[in-house]
Amino acid sequence: MKKNVAVFFGGQSVEHEVSVISAVQAMRYMDKDKYNIVPVYITKGGELLSGDGLTDIDTYRVKDLKQLESAFTKVTVERKGERVVITERDKKGFGKRREISDIDIAFPIVHGTNCEDGTLQGWLELLGLPYVGCDVVSSAVGMDKSLFKNVLDAAGIPVLSHTVFYAKDWAVERDSLVADLESKFGYPMIVKPANLGSSVGISKADNRDQLIDAIDNACAFSQKLLVERAVVGLREINCSVLGDVNECRASECEEPLMTDKILSYKDKYVAGDKGGSKGMTSLKRKLPAEISEQMKAEIQDYSCRTFKALGCCGVVRIDFLIDTQNDDKVYVNEINTIPGSLSFYLWEATGKSYPQLLDEMIDLGFKRYRAKSNLTFTYDTNILTSASPFGAKGAKGSKF
Repeated sequence: MKKNVAVFFGGQSVEHEVSVISAVQAMRYMDKDKYNIVPVYITKGGELLSGDGLTDIDTYRVKDLKQLESAFTKVTVERKGERVVITERDKKGFGKRREISDIDIAFPIVHGTNCEDGTLQGWLELLGLPYVGCDVVSSAVGMDKSLFKNVLDAAGIPVLSHTVFYAKDWAVERDSLVADLESKFGYPMIVKPANLGSSVGISKADNRDQLIDAIDNACAFSQKLLVERAVVGLREINCSVLGDVNECRASECEEPLMTDKILSYKDKYVAGDKGGSKGMTSLKRKLPAEISEQMKAEIQDYSCRTFKALGCCGVVRIDFLIDTQNDDKVYVNEINTIPGSLSFYLWEATGKSYPQLLDEMIDLGFKRYRAKSNLTFTYDTNILTSASPFGAKGAKGSKF
């Protein structure tokens, strides 16, 4: 019997459009003999829409994506006994709201804040619904660049030293912060929003004026900011990992090619893609990367160690910095817990087709759900039958 796979994508994120591209790609390659695909598009306003046309990239070629809200069915997702069901939100006329589909497993293909950061995963956990990919904790830590670096540092995995501060600090302590950053790192520096992906809001600063502009720019995207030294003579290498905490493996490595000082949003999703629908596959790259076998093995090892340190599941992409002016020192830069295009091109280069990758990701989601179903989350007792409203000992002089 076919499994009903609800693909969640879009969302209230600056990476909304990238999510749409990744999701449409994945839905195109899912095995239609195995799965009934149910698209669930999350609008920028947080509405849930469903309908067959949402699997076609041409649907989104409109001047304003709000136009889709009148063209497709607004839905809710709710638990009904042992079932999780997609239901028409607005009842038409009299009678019950129409059920559109049961869900056997959710497949989040979302990027950025309010989506990839554990927000959506937490909701799916609350529904008791199996889902594909990283869980709440690994998603949240992976999205927060400073927490991610702290976890890896504790695990003995090399990362660049960094400073974290908040937009409020910048507003009241600008001069002292600039002086501290200059003293700690010198120029050039990299400024990043601490909890965004796709290179959004990231800038390189070669002097004080550029540093101030870069921090002002990053403040528009996040309240939490991260600054680190820029690696001079930089090479970037990416590697994907597939599996779970029990068993995982690393893909072939790639070297993305930059047209700017740093790998930008334009490099990743726009350059070379006039149709605007190829996602990360439009990025210019060397695949496989032109690196030694020793460096490849080192990067693949760090990739799997990073994956396990966060407790990841499904497929991720880990981005590395190579300091060519310091004996090709390797640093982990960041993790993408739901990478653009699901990094399928890295797995194709490793010998695994995109449909095979999607199958394995779905299988891993069901595997985790089965394992979690064996855990105990409640006790067969109810202390409320005998408890005081102010605790076991009550509260003297209190009246309920």
